[in-house]
Amino acid sequence: MGTITENVRAVLAGLPPGVELVAAAKTRSPAEILEAIEAGVGIIGENYVKEAQEAFAAVGHKARWHYIGHLQSNKVKKAVEIFDMIETVDSVDIARDIGRRAAAAGKTMPVLIEINSGEEDQKAGVRPAEAEALVRAVAEIPNIALQGLMTMGPFEGEPDDFRPYFKTTREIFESVKTLGLPGVEMKHLSMGMSHSYKVAIEEGANLIRLGTFIFGTRVCLTAR
Repeated sequence: MGTITENVRAVLAGLPPGVELVAAAKTRSPAEILEAIEAGVGIIGENYVKEAQEAFAAVGHKARWHYIGHLQSNKVKKAVEIFDMIETVDSVDIARDIGRRAAAAGKTMPVLIEINSGEEDQKAGVRPAEAEALVRAVAEIPNIALQGLMTMGPFEGEPDDFRPYFKTTREIFESVKTLGLPGVEMKHLSMGMSHSYKVAIEEGANLIRLGTFIFGTRVCLTAR
């Protein structure tokens, strides 16, 4: 691994037009985040609201902020204040909370629906068969702008093992596009992490979420 700056530049140099890099900054210091931004990262992804508050206080609006972790209802108010997009909406209830908090803040919150493409019981996200129903419900919630889909896929396996999960999510993405739902703009497909992002791009991802590839091995901390 090179420095953060070298890693970011290497990734950006290899990205096709229209694909954006999200630097997954879980456990990373503001100094590390700033180095990534100065190297060309335009979007910071955070998994924990409390950690994001601390980073945002130091970094501010030098980049856009995406929430990429599982969002609990008691964290929605702060998330709406900090983030430019919430990528992990997986229920009508959390979407309603987001819409309500966004209305109170006088803003419209861009969101993505999280697809549990591996249909894993321990993972967040809506199952593929239930995705259209959730999309239709979220589309009706005021102060939310539904702009696409996100998936994690399984954590382990060779890069090509992830292809079916990315393909499933892209097929839902394309299907939703054809529905022509008012207020829904399918423009972001967030798939792929450090080990799988090249396959994700081949399958249509235009947001990729890289942590280890940029920052190096993560220090394990307790969840916030």
